[in-house]
Amino acid sequence: MKLGPLVLPLSFELYALSFALLLLALLGVTPEAHAHRTSDSYLALTVEEGRLSGKWDIGIADLAPIVGLKPGSGTILSAADIQTCLERAAGYAVPRLQISGDGRPGTVRVTETKLEHHTDGVFAALRFAVDGLHDVRELEIQYRLFFDDDPLHRGLMMVEEGERNQTAVFHLESPRQVFRLTSVSRTKEFAVFFREGVRHIWTGYDHVLFLLALLLPAVLRRSEDRWLGVERFRPALVSVVKIVTAFTLAHSITLTLAALQVVNLPSRWVESAIAASVMLAAANNLRPFFRGREWLVTFAFGLVHGLGFASALGELGLRRENLWPTLAAFNLGVEGGQLVIVAAFLPVAYRLRATALYQRALLIGGSVAILLIAVGWLIERVWEVKLFPG
Repeated sequence: MKLGPLVLPLSFELYALSFALLLLALLGVTPEAHAHRTSDSYLALTVEEGRLSGKWDIGIADLAPIVGLKPGSGTILSAADIQTCLERAAGYAVPRLQISGDGRPGTVRVTETKLEHHTDGVFAALRFAVDGLHDVRELEIQYRLFFDDDPLHRGLMMVEEGERNQTAVFHLESPRQVFRLTSVSRTKEFAVFFREGVRHIWTGYDHVLFLLALLLPAVLRRSEDRWLGVERFRPALVSVVKIVTAFTLAHSITLTLAALQVVNLPSRWVESAIAASVMLAAANNLRPFFRGREWLVTFAFGLVHGLGFASALGELGLRRENLWPTLAAFNLGVEGGQLVIVAAFLPVAYRLRATALYQRALLIGGSVAILLIAVGWLIERVWEVKLFPG
């Protein structure tokens, strides 16, 4: 039995045009904005015998313009030059971190500076003590690092008090966090990391373009050397379910393994592989070579993307008892973000599937644009060169 046309609102044509313009705008913005690497710092605060101390790891790549370095220049610095850079980093960062306890301001005093290597690069590690606060019951943290220049920067924080710890994420819309040291709100933490999962998929443009490259042909079928629109909605829906399920299962596996430190690959390798996966997914739309194996290929690529998702969580150093709820919240947020993209994409794509706008402008033109951006990312990440402005 042949299904009738989908019943959609009268304003559908306007919605479809808006979606097409949005996709073209996404593909047309400066490619540098799509780079997978995020700007994160890692802030750990310890409460011990009523006193506060901490460690703040800030990426050298983010600090480079401030401390007088050129990112990717390969310049070898002397020990004295490194120390000077670290002192400049501390002088810039410390005024942008304010710690108060029970309404009283504390003073952040740097006690040690050194360089440390993380999976996502080299970091300035600043150890500090908080003077003027003792036996506080409520902490208020104001965080303003890099927000003036990078609205996507995040500060990942953990407050450790004996056997208990709390986590939070600072970003431009949420620069202030309050911690009650006598209690831990797991519901609040779950909500924080769920939002971070959604935010990560929506601002991780290489993940978004990979997903779009896989979804674009879902409403089409290949006949000889031509793409034709599917006759019914169900085959398109089944194809999308297979793709999303394979991607979800795969990245959930590697996200968990990476967060547990079972798998730990250099960030440069992971980011390069992600760029390659976007490139191949887009190329497949121009000359299909995954025929009948799309879900299997999606699963394989999803394993790589899971390592990319894990980069934001792996450096937090969460205890095992907090790791599983945090992983669950973050992963559910990623899935929620994905489903919003799919829900916005699929009805529009199905309605436009037989049009030149979809088959030429969006499928072919969009895939070419995604392919070119991905090639640029791959070159940047493998050879550590700068191709795109920004």
